[in-house]
Amino acid sequence: MNEIKRKKSLAPGVTLLEIEAPLIADKARPGNFLILRVNEKGERIPLTIADYDRQAGTITIIFQEVGYTTKLLGSLNEGESLMDVAGPLGSHLEIKGYEKVVCVGGGSGVALLYPEVKAFSRQDSEVITITGARTRNLVILEEELRELSERLYVCTDDGTLGHEGFVTDVLQDILNEEQDIDLVVAIGPVVMMQAVAEMTEKKRIKTIVSLNSLMVDGTGMCGGCRVTVDGEVKFTCIDGPSFDAHKVDFDELSNRLSYYRDYEEMLADEDYKAGDSDE
Repeated sequence: MNEIKRKKSLAPGVTLLEIEAPLIADKARPGNFLILRVNEKGERIPLTIADYDRQAGTITIIFQEVGYTTKLLGSLNEGESLMDVAGPLGSHLEIKGYEKVVCVGGGSGVALLYPEVKAFSRQDSEVITITGARTRNLVILEEELRELSERLYVCTDDGTLGHEGFVTDVLQDILNEEQDIDLVVAIGPVVMMQAVAEMTEKKRIKTIVSLNSLMVDGTGMCGGCRVTVDGEVKFTCIDGPSFDAHKVDFDELSNRLSYYRDYEEMLADEDYKAGDSDE
């Protein structure tokens, strides 16, 4: 069993859990993810490893409570345990050899960006971080990212904090003014990652995105997480989740993610409410 050592609310509906998992913490690297079950009858869901502490033997996950399982996960408290946690899974992000890196995160993708920013900072890369959220109270990890970044730009759609507008507005200004950027890393909504990829391709700047395709088993057997990269079928769970942004078929990815979204959200909400009524 994996005990919850720390729980923290980062924003409305966004929760951080630090979980005891020494074997995973010992092997985890930036870009890896895990698959967990809350209880014996629970579904298996993938979540990115947001941080890890090898000495303490803990891993950290940050998630948005949007469906049945994430709401159930968010209802757990410190001292309670998860049924099982499997990981680290996926391929890690290669961070060596880059002197100046721009890291772009949107929405809950900011949490997934954190371990990359931390890793680049620790190897003394110059890190410029751009984060975005709809409004001020949904901005997460601002102080943590500011401490790790040479510069941090915060964007909100409504202008309640930082730049009013999108992360791509700030990125475009940086790309226009600075010619020595070695790498751009983007994690967030598909439409945001696609926009970043189109901007950096024009500048011929290497760009890595972390894809959030549908996933079931996380080991390459089901094929549910398939994506097209450079004209070839890849599995996000074993070939990714990090890919060359300029080779990803974003239109296909976006279509696949939206096939059953409304139906799944309706069922998830009904199941969660039914679970509450049974207690």
